[in-house]
Amino acid sequence: MQTKKIYSLVLGGYVNGYNIIRELYSNELRDIALFSCGKSLSSYSNKINHFKSIEKTSESLRDAILNLKDKCDYIVIFPTDDLQLENLHAIYDDIKEFCFVPFNYDNVLQSLDKYVQYSFCEKHDIPYPKTQNIETIIDITKIEKMMFPILIKPNKRDDITTDVFRSLFLESMEEYKENIEKLKYFINKNITFLASEFIPGDDTNIYAYVGYRSQNGKILNEWIGKKLTQYPDNFGVFSSGSNEAPEIVKEQGRKLLEVMDLRGINEPEFKYDKRDGKYKLMEINLRSMMWHRVGNLSGVNIQYAQYLDAISKNVSKQEQNQKDRVHFVYMKHEMLNLFFRKNYWKYFKYNIFGYKNREFAIYDKNDLKPFLYDLVGLMKGLVGRC
Repeated sequence: MQTKKIYSLVLGGYVNGYNIIRELYSNELRDIALFSCGKSLSSYSNKINHFKSIEKTSESLRDAILNLKDKCDYIVIFPTDDLQLENLHAIYDDIKEFCFVPFNYDNVLQSLDKYVQYSFCEKHDIPYPKTQNIETIIDITKIEKMMFPILIKPNKRDDITTDVFRSLFLESMEEYKENIEKLKYFINKNITFLASEFIPGDDTNIYAYVGYRSQNGKILNEWIGKKLTQYPDNFGVFSSGSNEAPEIVKEQGRKLLEVMDLRGINEPEFKYDKRDGKYKLMEINLRSMMWHRVGNLSGVNIQYAQYLDAISKNVSKQEQNQKDRVHFVYMKHEMLNLFFRKNYWKYFKYNIFGYKNREFAIYDKNDLKPFLYDLVGLMKGLVGRC
């Protein structure tokens, strides 16, 4: 592709967005734009040369992209949350001629639904927790026939735009009865849920496969890893991660990308079930998640692979280094866990000091403003929680 100027456009300025920027910048890319909803830690980075604050709407995103087009010939887009995927899908026809949009337009919206993801697991012999789809008030009674404890999550990441919970853990029939009205309230708002039997074990049993699959269906690069801990609890988001994982995670993750015909950067996430020794799918993120830099630190440049593929350049196959263990730490979450999660010290000590190869999610001595911005956020978080 012959173009005069190509922009890498990162959507979202949180930890995942910042580390996309870091990886692209380390590969000598300098035309990096950031769109986020208001100021974010990434908006203070000296590695970007264009920033735009946008609303959480497809119209706002389209207008900002059209304005960016005046500065360049082509735009490679890197989304970081599910709402961005939905908004990109809504404006696809308006931008497809001059943008690389990293998903399969024909199935991306359906593939965001966890029930659809689990249906592919059922068809292709990939382990997953027993589940029920909860779409109506009547469907709620299906929960009563399941084995407790159970975990209830919205089928899609509706917590981005509404006040719905990200996950609800019910240990008994009594807790289920206490939450019936809450479930009815959200169902009446057209939010659907997936109720899954809970896989025992804490947040140290979660593994991930991350792969970039091109528009012609070829997996160009991939890596595997595990979450060391999450924040604020076992059902939270990344706190620390590593490049440690068994090959079965790669096999199952790769298979899901292929049978579901997923394209772009995707992350199937599995939980190890010690009862039967299987790694069971929890969910698939159809974009870069918070700890994707683990792959970069262990020798695989997933974001850069997308960039090269988008502009029709050769993508060199990279083999992940799993021999040299890497710990990738989001210190803000680690500190909050240390203060507010019971008996967390042993995890904190291992995550921070367990291996000599350790990198912090935000700290970059050549780009200190994002770190200082996040440090203020940590102080506010500690005061607020106290």
